[in-house]
Amino acid sequence: PGAAFPPPARRVMVAARALLFWALVYSYCGVCACIAGLRLLWSIGRRPGETFRWVVRENPPACLNDPSLGTHCYVRIKDSGLRFHYVAAGERGKPLMLLLHGFPEFWYSWRHQLREFKSEYRVVALDLRGYGETDAPSHKENYLLDCLITDIKDILESLGYNKCVLIGHDWGGMIAWLVAICYPEMVTKLIVVNFPHPSVFTEYILRHPSQLIKSGYYFFFQMPWFPEFMFTVNDFKVLKSLFTSQATGIGRKGCRLTAEDIEAYLYVFSQPGALTGPINHYRNIFSCLPLQHHEVIMPTLLLWGEKDAFMEVEMAEITRIYVKNHFRLTILSEASHWLQQDQPDIVNKLIWTFLKEETTRKIE
Repeated sequence: PGAAFPPPARRVMVAARALLFWALVYSYCGVCACIAGLRLLWSIGRRPGETFRWVVRENPPACLNDPSLGTHCYVRIKDSGLRFHYVAAGERGKPLMLLLHGFPEFWYSWRHQLREFKSEYRVVALDLRGYGETDAPSHKENYLLDCLITDIKDILESLGYNKCVLIGHDWGGMIAWLVAICYPEMVTKLIVVNFPHPSVFTEYILRHPSQLIKSGYYFFFQMPWFPEFMFTVNDFKVLKSLFTSQATGIGRKGCRLTAEDIEAYLYVFSQPGALTGPINHYRNIFSCLPLQHHEVIMPTLLLWGEKDAFMEVEMAEITRIYVKNHFRLTILSEASHWLQQDQPDIVNKLIWTFLKEETTRKIE
């Protein structure tokens, strides 16, 4: 369509679209901030003493040092200088399976997969940049998508591998898609849990107000310091609610988090400054999308919990058009957003089936 307009008119159109886009971003950011502010005032009015209670957990729960999950390891990346923490299970030298967690999670969200796949893989569950025991640069520019993608490439090389089975959930799924697009030679098979192809997400959210509302936290997180503060209110009530409430948590038929599991999350995110790095991941997203390159060329499995409170299931099927190879989509009807923790046995079985398959590239 742009060919119908002379270059100056086209530049005006591009500028106008950009202006409208950023007006939408910051307007919705303001709406989300107002809603959060009203909730804060309501909490102060009901329980002023409880509202500002924030307990820093000083000692990790025993589950974080469970030897059956693997060994805690660290690697320092030469170019960035950052030290990354990960938990590894399975013998060195076996094929690498690299696991990327979502928000607000950390390596522990893959505990069921660490135990399951260590028999045939070197399974590495990473703390992403800014999370847990991994270094957290202070400036939001250090969390550009380019930096996050390069982290995975550098970690792969630092571990002594040139390829892996790459698995990502939620925000880790976003990074996994981008690594597969930018460094296809490094990914033998791609498995993503509850996150569509990034191009599907950016196109769908602008056309479907219902998804725009569900993704309101993306806009809220553009604000400085206030989102971090809201997570600490009532001793991290929001964090607990994300995993346990009827609206957003693991469903009735899911494998619910134990009290110790919840303590593990509270231990990590209650530390001073522990939320800024994770939220900084979102503070650059609107300047990094849409993508310039789209195609995924390796066999891909997309797993989706239909009861996801944050992502509409329609995006899962649309993702198929961007995968130029074998693509398998499995939607679990009773599962939540936290799929690999919610239905670990089913998820593990589906992953095994996909890994054992001999797949060939689609002929267009």
